[in-house]
Order: sequence, then structure tokens, then C-alpha cells
Amino acid sequence: MIDGTHIEFEMRRLIRQQNMQDIATTNTDNIAKMSQSAIEKVCMFEQFLLTLPQVVMPVTHTLHGGVYSRTLTIPAGVVITGGFIQVPTTLIINGRGTIYANDETMEVDGYKVIVASAGRKQIFSAHEDTTGTMFFATNAKTIEEAENEFTMDAHMLLSRTHEHLNTEIITGE
Repeated sequence: MIDGTHIEFEMRRLIRQQNMQDIATTNTDNIAKMSQSAIEKVCMFEQFLLTLPQVVMPVTHTLHGGVYSRTLTIPAGVVITGGFIQVPTTLIINGRGTIYANDETMEVDGYKVIVASAGRKQIFSAHEDTTGTMFFATNAKTIEEAENEFTMDAHMLLSRTHEHLNTEIITGE
């Protein structure tokens, strides 16, 4: 398996190869709506990642009180891309890694709550085993409805391609 450092290097190389802006580092606790060119960079990098061996991770889903959440633990050294997110969400990250969004990287070390706008697709590189939870308000009654609400890429989600690894908690409240 290729380690996260190599992947980050490759990500930066691919971006520079396309004569694109260098990546900056930010210390903010939010992810804004991304530009179309930044989303295209993530999509380009995602195509590269799909050529590598894939790591399967269990996803825990919760629908409770009008809130949908999904949690996964990303093993150290693994780099993932998310689906295109079309609703505002809150992310809670616990661990150590790097988020790439909007031509910037955000370093996470420990516990971090991040507000994230609709209109984004980011990359996450885990430097140690890292747990991430994304949640948003919804009227969805099923996990499938919630996934379809937050992304147009639902068909590519780990929870759709490896359903046997899902844990689902739906309270009906």
C-alpha cells in the first residue's frame, strides 16, 4: 500500500502538473463552498486514487431527531475522497490528518469541529487512525434517502458498495 505522505506528494504533483495554484494551508474551522476548479482537482485526484488498492471501512449511520449522521474510522496512511456534498454539514474529526478543500489544506490534530458549506468535495489523508462524523438536519426516513439528499454521488459511497459493513440506527423520533 502507498502511504499517505506519498499520496499527498502525488496530489500536489498532479495539481502543479495541470499548472494550477499551489496549495495553501489554513487554520480555520470551516470549509467554504468550493470553486469548480477546486472540485475538478479533487475529481482528478480521485481518479488517481481509484487506480490504487481500495480500503474498505465500516460506516455507522444514525437517523434521530431530524438529524442524519455517518461515522467512519479512516486507518492511518489511507487517503479518501468524499462525494460531492450538496447540503451544509458539520464535521467532527478526532485524530490526525490533512483535509484538502478549496486549494487549501487544513491540518487536524486531535478533536476538531468543522462547519462545512454545501457545494464541496474534499480529500482526507489520515496520519493516524482517525474517526470522522458528518451530520446534517434532514426529513429523511431512511439511510438511502439521507445519502441521496447529501450527495449526488451516493452510488459511489462505501456504504452503498459494501452494505454488509454498515451499522444503522434509525429511531423514528
